[in-house]
Amino acid sequence: MKVHELYSALDALWPRTLSAEWDNDGLMCASDPEREAARAVVSLDATLPAILFAKETGAVLVTHHPMIFRGAKTVVAGCAIPDRIIEAVRSGVAVMSFHTRLDAADGGVNDALAEKIGVAVSGKFGGEECPTIGRVGTLDAPVTLDEFARRVRNSLGSPFVRVTGDASRKVSKIAVVGGSGGDFIDAAAAVGADVLVTGECGYNRAEDGAETGKIAVLEAGHYHSEAPVLPVIAKALGELGIETEIFESYPQWTI
Repeated sequence: MKVHELYSALDALWPRTLSAEWDNDGLMCASDPEREAARAVVSLDATLPAILFAKETGAVLVTHHPMIFRGAKTVVAGCAIPDRIIEAVRSGVAVMSFHTRLDAADGGVNDALAEKIGVAVSGKFGGEECPTIGRVGTLDAPVTLDEFARRVRNSLGSPFVRVTGDASRKVSKIAVVGGSGGDFIDAAAAVGADVLVTGECGYNRAEDGAETGKIAVLEAGHYHSEAPVLPVIAKALGELGIETEIFESYPQWTI
């Protein structure tokens, strides 16, 4: 299978029609689209270490976050985005990214997140641009917000979670939006969720939801809320006959 054929196969699975209008994902870089793509490295981010790892293994790099998101106005060595572009082109590493389309897709980021934290999905929700991006469902039994937060932290391997809400409040209906989910707090409250699980959101947005009693917010970290999708991507590639390896791109640590 060639690079462009692999992208076409994944594009059919996670179509661009699911992406938000502002998004910039797809085939990010391919100096030779006719190159054979027998191996793939799966990573949440197209970082320089991920590109170099793909280079070492002779693989295509498949990511969730776009390598080129807001657009590169110049390609001059010495800055993060240009360095990634230069290295990918120079080393012949093709990079393809599936961002908001993979958030919204069945079995994608938010279904994987819900499954990881023990939420049985029963519906979808979202906003005007992404009407089906989020997932909502229930726990097997009500628990306190504090107990649920600890469950989420342990399930995702997050170094910590930030909780905005009454720790003793019982929760059972859960909304999930991996990554930056602050824009969906009101939508999550509108579908009756007791708590929104996301990666990160603005302080004031989370505070407003909790203060009005509408919904608690649990922030588990951007990376940790989306990393459950990496095995999903790897499985899809494996079903296409591609040998796959996951690269952990998380560069942060806490003290």
